Amino acid sequence: MADLSLDFQFKSPIQKVWAALTNSETLAKWVMKNNFKPVVGYKCQFRNEAIDLVVDSEVLIVDEPNKLSYTWIGGPIDTIVTWTLTQEGEMTHLHLEHTGFEQTDFAYNGAKYGWTAMAEELKKVLKEK
Repeated sequence: MADLSLDFQFKSPIQKVWAALTNSETLAKWVMKNNFKPVVGYKCQFRNEAIDLVVDSEVLIVDEPNKLSYTWIGGPIDTIVTWTLTQEGEMTHLHLEHTGFEQTDFAYNGAKYGWTAMAEELKKVLKEK
C-alpha cells in the first residue's frame, strides 16, 4: 500500500478553510463540480467532464472544523481522503491523507500532482472571500 500525505498552509481562519472544504459551490471552484454535503453517510459525486472523470464518494467523518473524511472512488482507485485542520495564529494548517493506493504508480502520482495543483487554486479561492 502507498499513502499520500501532503501539508498546506493558508493565511485564513480555520472556519474559512473548513467552508472551502465543505461547501459544494466553493469546492467546485478548486476541486471539481460536485453535489457534496458534509453529512456522515451522504453519498455524492465529483465530476470533471473535461477528462471524463466521475469520482464516487461517501462522507465518513465530519468533525467541524478539524477533520473531514470521505471515500474517493474513481477510475482505477478506491481510496479515502482525510483532511485535518489546525489553526496557529493567523495560519491554518491543512493536512491531507489520501490512503489506499495499491502502489506508487500513475494513480498515486496523478493524485499527488492533482491535490498540489488544487491547493494552489484553493489559495486563490480563500483570497476571494
